[in-house]
Amino acid sequence: MRRVTALTLVLLATVALSACGSGEDSGSRTLTWFIAKQPGGALDVLADRCSRQSDGRYRIQLEYLPSQADQQREQLVRRLGAEDDTIDIIGADVVWTGEFANAGWLRPVPAARRATLTRGVFDSVRRTATFENRLYAAPLWSNTQLLWYRKDRVDRAPRTWDELLDEADRLGDDGVVAIQGSRYEGLVVLASALINSAGTRVLDGPDRLGLRRAPTVRALEILARLARTHGTADIDTSDEDSASKSFEAGTATFELNYPFVYPAAKANAPAVYEQMAAAKYPRVDPSRPSNPPLGGFNLGVSSYAKDPDRAWDAIECLVSSRNQLEVTKREGLPPVRPDLFDRRTVKDAYPGFARTIRESIEDAEPRPSESPAYQDVSLAIQRALHPLTKLDPAKAYDDLREKVQQAIDREGLL
Repeated sequence: MRRVTALTLVLLATVALSACGSGEDSGSRTLTWFIAKQPGGALDVLADRCSRQSDGRYRIQLEYLPSQADQQREQLVRRLGAEDDTIDIIGADVVWTGEFANAGWLRPVPAARRATLTRGVFDSVRRTATFENRLYAAPLWSNTQLLWYRKDRVDRAPRTWDELLDEADRLGDDGVVAIQGSRYEGLVVLASALINSAGTRVLDGPDRLGLRRAPTVRALEILARLARTHGTADIDTSDEDSASKSFEAGTATFELNYPFVYPAAKANAPAVYEQMAAAKYPRVDPSRPSNPPLGGFNLGVSSYAKDPDRAWDAIECLVSSRNQLEVTKREGLPPVRPDLFDRRTVKDAYPGFARTIRESIEDAEPRPSESPAYQDVSLAIQRALHPLTKLDPAKAYDDLREKVQQAIDREGLL
């Protein structure tokens, strides 16, 4: 009996020691990464690569969100609002930072990691990861719109909107400009870029209305002229894909859109592709930058994550220069550091216009997402300006100010 008891104690001690050695603190942990799926498969490569590089410290498991941006946000809001602790790493659209941080759903980036996660990042991109002067996320990829045009119809790229519309007048039936005019976020992207370039902003702070009258009306006059005389037939329902198709069909001579349109035209309309050229977004005020649109995704750690230190370790790996270039190679999405635009991967992805994309991101102005009420602000802009074919600049200005102020005041636009 004494021998059996002693053996039992030894076995129990062995089991206890084994359990301590395989617990969550010293062993591997699964980190769940929620993000929108990308068609090129880059995210799977990144998750697998960083899991292997962690030497067993963690394993990244991807949970893909729906394809539509509003559905992605809705699913995250529902889960985070319920304090779901199964979310570790959040892949967030650049316009979600203010809302998520203000709601307490994102952990601030630890002071010891800030320099590593933002070293060399475009200032415009870094601002999208910040709320109230505090960093909440690490940028993974960026995006911007360019002015695409037909070299066989236009001798040189217009620098301003007035030049573009005057050239469209000269072209007659071919003077069509493909944009995003449907009542959705794409219209906000367009309107914000014009308002910024005209010399004012939608917001002058998280809860302070901007929209000075003269420059805002000037921006709206451009939108109205474009819609009345040079928009595609479907301008009031057009989005990125339909604008791309109008250009590929030869209907449009000009197009404002993201870089995906270049490989799309190569695959779908080789003859049009051969005539494609890219330039920076047009200016409203010739003396001011064009402030092109800015897109992209940032990575943050959920406030309810069980092991935030490992999650930040994983993010440091995921946003490395090697992985940013992997995203560019597989998805055609720009990196968030200007120095990476000198790499062959980026030049191959954007033949002849890598420098234009870099300069566009440098000059880009984020949408008014510093407001925690950004979703309401976005809806306010859409409702005030749509449909573009019926836009009266003076009346629309008053309506825009009123609706944006309601959004700031949280008066229930949603």
